[in-house]
Amino acid sequence: MPASSLPVIHNTENHNFEVHLDSHTAELNYHLSGDTITFTHTGVPSALEGRGIGSLLVSAGLKYARENNLKVHSLCWFVDKYMQRHPNE
Repeated sequence: MPASSLPVIHNTENHNFEVHLDSHTAELNYHLSGDTITFTHTGVPSALEGRGIGSLLVSAGLKYARENNLKVHSLCWFVDKYMQRHPNE
């Protein structure tokens, strides 16, 4: 199953975006403060690595930020790398 077809769940209570697959959970954690969203950690279990799930999570987080006119701040190397590779997202 391609990562792009996996549903991303926005769990506002836990402040993260999640993908559930094969009894594993991958997540992108964030913190909201005023009009800024700070991405703090991208976690993909080793069993799910290499499938594009981390990128799917970051893309969903950036889409959420864009749709809600939020400024993006990153404390996560994976988010930084993704934004360098996809500057128009």
